[in-house]
Amino acid sequence: MHTPTRTPRHSIYYTYRVFAPWLPSAHPAQTRQKAVIVGAGPAGMVAAMELARHGVPCVVLNAELQVSQGSRAIVFTRRSMEILQQFGVADRITANGLPWRFGNSFYRGQRVFRMEAPHDQDDRFFPMINLQQQYLEEYMLDALLANPLIDFRWGNKVTAVEQRDGCARLDIDTPEGSYMLDADWVVAADGGRSGIRAALKLQMEGASYEGLFVIADIRIDLPLPTERLAFFDPDWNPGNTILMHREPHGIWRVDYQLPAGESPDAALRPESLRARIDAQLAMIGHAGTPWEMDWCSVYSARALTLPDYVHGNILFTGDAAHLLPIFGVRGANTGFQDAQSLGWQLAFVIKGLAGTALLANHSAERVGAAREIIDEAGKSTRFMTPPTHGFQLLRDAVLSLSLSQQFVRPLYHWRTSRPHEYTRSALNSHGDDNALFKAGPAHGAPPQNVRLGADDFLLDHLGGGFDLLYFSAAAAVPEALQQVVADARARGIPLHVIAIGAAQPVAGADQTLPDTDGHCRRRYGVAASGGAYLLRPDQHICARWLTLDATRLQAALNTALPR
Repeated sequence: MHTPTRTPRHSIYYTYRVFAPWLPSAHPAQTRQKAVIVGAGPAGMVAAMELARHGVPCVVLNAELQVSQGSRAIVFTRRSMEILQQFGVADRITANGLPWRFGNSFYRGQRVFRMEAPHDQDDRFFPMINLQQQYLEEYMLDALLANPLIDFRWGNKVTAVEQRDGCARLDIDTPEGSYMLDADWVVAADGGRSGIRAALKLQMEGASYEGLFVIADIRIDLPLPTERLAFFDPDWNPGNTILMHREPHGIWRVDYQLPAGESPDAALRPESLRARIDAQLAMIGHAGTPWEMDWCSVYSARALTLPDYVHGNILFTGDAAHLLPIFGVRGANTGFQDAQSLGWQLAFVIKGLAGTALLANHSAERVGAAREIIDEAGKSTRFMTPPTHGFQLLRDAVLSLSLSQQFVRPLYHWRTSRPHEYTRSALNSHGDDNALFKAGPAHGAPPQNVRLGADDFLLDHLGGGFDLLYFSAAAAVPEALQQVVADARARGIPLHVIAIGAAQPVAGADQTLPDTDGHCRRRYGVAASGGAYLLRPDQHICARWLTLDATRLQAALNTALPR
């Protein structure tokens, strides 16, 4: 019998809530579900909210009775915030997080590289914002529990899964015993140690690195800015790397690499933690500053992915699908993109708006994204934790030269997580004008935000379905285009028309947005005479035209929703 702890997790800054378990005796009739999500971390919750946003009910199973222990993921990127904005939680993160855009690399007491992430007036969100994962999960959970389409079940642990004809059957254990639940689709969002992945005997591809890092969250008052700090080959930890991040509530994250051969158990002994953190504080000029430990753990850098995220009626997402190095803040941020992609494409399959080829497309896109990340993150990981003597010699040469030679310093760049561009997606239009554009987001790219007013941005108006951005000063959308839109809506396809550039409301458009100075047109590479973009429900571009007619719009919709 599953007995999750009812004792609140320890923290010196966060108060954990313990929720009542969902018990089968109170719900004796278990009907077959359209979708069941196993795991209630960030990826699982985004998948649930995206399904619900498209009107698809789901069940979320969480083995524990409270949100995750420790700060875990703490850095969230601009694109993650744009995704979370669509679920109504970005404002809370902005209000309580610490935004930043600079990263610093130090060697022998000298700053040898300073990273500056781009940020301009068209960006609602900073490039990065720091907030402990407990708070993120709390904000997401509040939104999720308020949604009547989401059945959240605390204290429900999946113990077995069986693929059946047209569905999957889950064995679920609870504090009062087990029950079975059938689902048309199961989303495995059960983390890096995925029990479902193990039950299906699936193997990941990629590399695991031998270097181990300690994560330590300490409460300390340091007069340092909210910037990423990296220290290479310090005297107290020769040959290794230390990272530091400021977190809200007076907490600092210290990540330090362990010497080869040291075990995690030895590294987490209180005397070892204290000696090393004291040495790091002394190195940065704050010896003797009092501090208090909140949470600590050990992790290794792995760059692995399943080669396919679709296995019958079971779909993998987040860390259950891949294990990525945290360098460059790739973990949770990649999971948000995974889960939003999966959520809308699964919803369209469940609703009969597309065939299962759409799920194959999801897998191809996100496996491609994981492999791109593995390639990029591998470069950073090999610099941070050289896996061979040859890489160690190369890294040492870069460190030495960086003290006097500026040309090698960009090698310190940690290649920050960025949204994948689905350049070769099967959903991209074949007959549009993508190749003729001189500017603007291309096929498969996420949208570019544009400031429309003091607190008004383009992305504030998008999301929840396909968006047609129609750039024109005309008084109406042509009737033939309006008919294509009406036919799509009659089939149940959510398609919103946003007219950009007219001074007055445009007939046939759901919204009309101003562009008096032409700034939005320039950002999207559209001429004064007009143009159009079609965005998928995850906001990635699937078609763009210098001139748009009904035939071209219909063709793009047919491509984006394969039957």
